[in-house]
Amino acid sequence: MSAKRGAHWAVYAALLMLSGLMLAPLLVAVSTSLKDIGEIYRQPPTLLPEKIVWSNYREALTTFPFLRYLFNTLVVVALSVAGSLLSCTLVAYGFARYACRWSQPLFVLMLSTMMLPGIVTCIPTFILFTRYFHWYDTLYPLWAPAFFGTPFCIFLLRQFFRTIPQDLLDAARLDGCSELGIVWHMIVPLSKPALLVVAVFTFMWSWNDYLGPLLYLQDERKYTLALGLTKFLATSRFEQYGASWNLMMAASLVVMLPITVVFFLAQRAFIEGITTTGLKG
Repeated sequence: MSAKRGAHWAVYAALLMLSGLMLAPLLVAVSTSLKDIGEIYRQPPTLLPEKIVWSNYREALTTFPFLRYLFNTLVVVALSVAGSLLSCTLVAYGFARYACRWSQPLFVLMLSTMMLPGIVTCIPTFILFTRYFHWYDTLYPLWAPAFFGTPFCIFLLRQFFRTIPQDLLDAARLDGCSELGIVWHMIVPLSKPALLVVAVFTFMWSWNDYLGPLLYLQDERKYTLALGLTKFLATSRFEQYGASWNLMMAASLVVMLPITVVFFLAQRAFIEGITTTGLKG
């Protein structure tokens, strides 16, 4: 028993060490955000700040139009999450419950698009949105594609929908429920963990998206937070000591805070949705 308990403690110690290595960059970022600009460039470097400067956060958020960029980001995130939930739910339900000669080939074709890196399709997508839709320098290209479905989310929901007993859906049809009514009254309530996974993934992708705003946005008033941070860094390179890394770290931590809070609040349902998906092929 003691040997077994010792093995458990060894495993826990190893996990703690690995966790420390994973958290080291975050701790350095927090420490840097609380330092004075002179201390950052001091040699030898210090791990902990000699004097905590809380005003770095206030100065960082007032150096660039944080509230405007936050509003633009929230608009993109909200529309992306709504579009992804709507489109992926309907498409996944069709793949899960409607069998025809083309359903399996179309499903395989959809999965094959996941093998293409996004950088490969960014140029034809850019031409499509700018030349034919005239969406350059607008927020439309950042959220409109979500209303056409995401292959990974469709696959995730399709696998979850197949675990729902068919008898429940047949009973709803006998009671006169339409197909959209079945989706709304049966599928959605029973699939909240999987839908939450899709919402969290879409939220994180949209919030952290940098390439999309970089390609399509030119007017600085339409920037998102991810793109606004680069402007913040560019404008601080002409300071006396160089780039204001303390303010940059403070702004980055504030931008990172919402996705961290969302993940931890939805962690239990998120893990449940991941583990219960794919129980039925």
